Amino acid sequence: MTEFLEVDGGRIAYEVAGSGPLIVLSHGMGDHRHAFRFLAPRLVECGYRVAALDIRGHGESSMNWTSHDGSTAISRTDVANDILAVIHELGEPAVVVGHSISGGGATIAAAQDPEMVRAVVELNPFTRVQSFSLGSLFTIRRYRRGQLAVIGTFVLRSLRVWMRYLDIAYPIKPADYDAYMADLSAKLSEPGRFEEFMKTGKSTPADAEAQLPYIKCPTLVVMGTADPDFADPEAEGEAIVAEMTGGLGSVALAPGSGHYPHADQPDLVADLISKFLLDRVHP
Repeated sequence: MTEFLEVDGGRIAYEVAGSGPLIVLSHGMGDHRHAFRFLAPRLVECGYRVAALDIRGHGESSMNWTSHDGSTAISRTDVANDILAVIHELGEPAVVVGHSISGGGATIAAAQDPEMVRAVVELNPFTRVQSFSLGSLFTIRRYRRGQLAVIGTFVLRSLRVWMRYLDIAYPIKPADYDAYMADLSAKLSEPGRFEEFMKTGKSTPADAEAQLPYIKCPTLVVMGTADPDFADPEAEGEAIVAEMTGGLGSVALAPGSGHYPHADQPDLVADLISKFLLDRVHP
């Protein structure tokens, strides 16, 4: 059942299932909370209370947002504030699982409110400012195809090109891939939705990267090895961990997964998260 939380500037949609320690799931740009349709029930089965939210401008959350700094972007700091608002509404500290832009949001949330964020899991996150790898465009086909599709999406403001990117970003197709993509395309075709999605492309991960040294909780970075957004996904995960206080961060790999390991290999990701939490948070 969808619930709504009023925050400064609009309202955030979320849903909750299960009982036990709280996990909050926050999706990536151009998606909605149903990206966790496979992962959430597996975490519930593991004994967790799981809340999945729609980041601002996406899914069932409201539109016409202005960023915390007054710009027209949707930043990782904005996402962090919304994650924390949901956590406070639910009334207990949480583990935050953030995908892509929300990986950066999870980083900021943990640094800003360490008493309410017990641990962080970042799934193929954009938490650091990216350096464009020109050489890799010529040597790594998946990277070339992914970069051209993302650039084309924002330059041409094209939903069709975004859907082409998603086809590249899912080298492993979930069983409901066609139906899910049709639903997602319909959602992004609603009046105003694609424009809200475009706002995420106006922000950079600089705000998240600046907070990496201030995280005080255990953090797991999960990287799909076939992610077209990074020339070397494993190296990107290690670079994120390297900017944290020593010993807090670790990297795990989802072999063959693209940018959405929680959807294309949910059993593996659920196992990685469960083991991480048992080892580092609930021993």
